[in-house]
Amino acid sequence: MDYHLYDVFTEQPYAGNPLAIVEAADALSTDQMQRIAAEFNLSETIFIRAPADPANTARVRIFFPTAEIPFAGHPTIGCALHLATQQMAGQTGDWQVEIKLEEQAGLVPVQVARRAGQLQAELTAPVLPHALPFSFDTAKLANALNIAPNQIGFGSHRPGHNSGGPDFIFVPVADLAALSKASPTGAAWQDLCAATGCNSAYLYTPNLNQGGTQADYHARMFAPGDGIAEDPATGSASAILAAQFLASGTLANGETTITLLQGAQMGRPSQIRLRIIAQDGQLQQVCIAGSAVAIGQGQLHALPPA
Repeated sequence: MDYHLYDVFTEQPYAGNPLAIVEAADALSTDQMQRIAAEFNLSETIFIRAPADPANTARVRIFFPTAEIPFAGHPTIGCALHLATQQMAGQTGDWQVEIKLEEQAGLVPVQVARRAGQLQAELTAPVLPHALPFSFDTAKLANALNIAPNQIGFGSHRPGHNSGGPDFIFVPVADLAALSKASPTGAAWQDLCAATGCNSAYLYTPNLNQGGTQADYHARMFAPGDGIAEDPATGSASAILAAQFLASGTLANGETTITLLQGAQMGRPSQIRLRIIAQDGQLQQVCIAGSAVAIGQGQLHALPPA
């Protein structure tokens, strides 16, 4: 069984978020896919299967090392770029193609283009982000993340619990120093997970000309309970971040584009573009875009028992 390795949300090898893509996975059981994902031990592994609807490109399933998830951004972007380059093999010059992936969260259309030799893909989120109830104490939240209570929040941004397929606790922090210091901590982190039913926290802060990058915001994502101590790039959380901007009251009618830098603290910088269309205080469409670069390929010689 063939597999391919990509680094996603980067144009540089050995940056971004690593991804394993397993092809022709129709015969694999859920348990087999889970065990293969645990073997790769990357933040996510995606399995390509024949589409249920022949009008679509493929049906895919996405796994953490510990569990299956209904939707994720970096596997979707990486898989779409992989399938598009296969489909357009031998084509010269610029081109654009739509890849339609059937995911558990719904159908995800991805626009893939090659322009001036550079590949880019933009997905449309299958579920519009929405807020969930959240009333966790600020001091306890700060303790769970190993930062000070006065480092939580900036401007009109406040912590929230949002969903768009998967769900995340979103924590705006005051500056890059607070973001760099943050880490899930012991019993306080476990209490946060138990109280919210969520094992993942996404932290973000405005750039403010910090860190020598042109990104609008810096971000980090932690999900240790799912086998991900820290994720270099989290496309699903980046899409769901739109709900935070909606709640902050900072979205104008029409289109807003936000660039995100994630993974810098891990030495794997990732560039993610978030595009939000809103009207009269409601999200209309959320899109995530980025690049990917092929790293290697191989074959699985022994499969787990069915």
